[in-house]
Amino acid sequence: MTQELTTELGIVTWLCVLAASLWIPYIIGVSSDPANPDNFGRPGDLSLLRPWVHRAHRAHLNLLEQLLPFAVLVLLVDRVGGYSTLTFWTAIVFFWLRVVHAVGMITGMARMPLRPILFTGGWLCCLIMAYAVWAA
Repeated sequence: MTQELTTELGIVTWLCVLAASLWIPYIIGVSSDPANPDNFGRPGDLSLLRPWVHRAHRAHLNLLEQLLPFAVLVLLVDRVGGYSTLTFWTAIVFFWLRVVHAVGMITGMARMPLRPILFTGGWLCCLIMAYAVWAA
């Protein structure tokens, strides 16, 4: 039985690639930190790292916090056959919110109140996807 990859599942795939790759800026930051001569040791207190390195770590964690529920909800929508225009656009919006959040977080450009607004937008996308599960 062959099924096509929906936009929603494709978005989840790309989000997984993003989540699997967001460790890279953090590790580059930790290993290039002049205050950390032992690049193979565990970094100490994250708040003592350069600000962008600490933010890179948090960006990775923030993505994981929202990716897991969003991915499960998309899989549930797939299982119950609940795809619609709403789920299509919700997945696209969620993807770009997460990309902008990660880039803004690491660069420091997403300051208050933008960063929590982006995170809240991702949460709203999760709620919309949950609605799609129940509405199917």
